[in-house]
Amino acid sequence: MIMKREYPERPFAGVSAVVFYEQSVLLARRKQNPGQGQWSLPGGAVELGETLLEALSRELREEVSVTIEVGGLVGVFDRIIRDGDGRIHYHYVIVDYWGCIASGHPKPGSDISEIRLVAIEDIETCGINPELRDTILKAVEMRNTGLDDPNPILSSLGTGPSGPRTSK
Repeated sequence: MIMKREYPERPFAGVSAVVFYEQSVLLARRKQNPGQGQWSLPGGAVELGETLLEALSRELREEVSVTIEVGGLVGVFDRIIRDGDGRIHYHYVIVDYWGCIASGHPKPGSDISEIRLVAIEDIETCGINPELRDTILKAVEMRNTGLDDPNPILSSLGTGPSGPRTSK
């Protein structure tokens, strides 16, 4: 039985990555819902039988034609989108990693309308949503200090710097 993504019976697991290229971060504009037309991190749903890192590798190849060397776990976040009546329209639990491009040249895949590299110093003013900005800035700090999130469980509970990713 295939579970539908709209108005699901349970959450979907997803993965994404803050992808660094030198002093820039790779962003992807979504071609489909949820988030159609919005800038986001490249990534997608975990398929049955995949590990999180296998799904991340596949999604990055499919969406932006790159592979990365994973540097660490940024956090685990809820992405809950409700419709006008308050019903759950989409529900994802997303595991965010960070890493640097190891191979490939970024180009948009079938789920992405365009990609862009944003200089790290421009993240605060590039017009992305606050949750995405905070996730990227957390990954920048982790990359700069060489440390993984010391307590990813707190981030997943919404008490870390990124908080929950919940939309109405």
